[in-house]
Amino acid sequence: QVQLVESGGGLVQAGGSLRLSCAASGRTFSTLNMGWFRQVPGKDREFVVGIYWTGAKTDGADSVKGRFTISRDNAKNMIFLQMDSLKPEDTAIYYCAAGNIGLRFDYWGQGTQVTVSS
Repeated sequence: QVQLVESGGGLVQAGGSLRLSCAASGRTFSTLNMGWFRQVPGKDREFVVGIYWTGAKTDGADSVKGRFTISRDNAKNMIFLQMDSLKPEDTAIYYCAAGNIGLRFDYWGQGTQVTVSS
């Protein structure tokens, strides 16, 4: 089992930045592939960006390319999502996810709300 806890969400003005964190526990973090997703009420959950256990990063969703950066710190069992140049359409609940095989995620956090005001 893997437990994931997100933090860092909040209210920010358009053009601003936020840094989300996800703390993992329960099994060897360095072997996990990790990802960030987001969801707006009434819409499907959207993959934002991922990072493999090797440190290699996936392409981000087109909507966040050039603005969002994922990173991991294996010593702290954490991943991060640096979000810059935020737009109102980035408003969503952001979820951290973990898995062992490719981009199939078996474990999920509870989510953290990000609200971007115009």
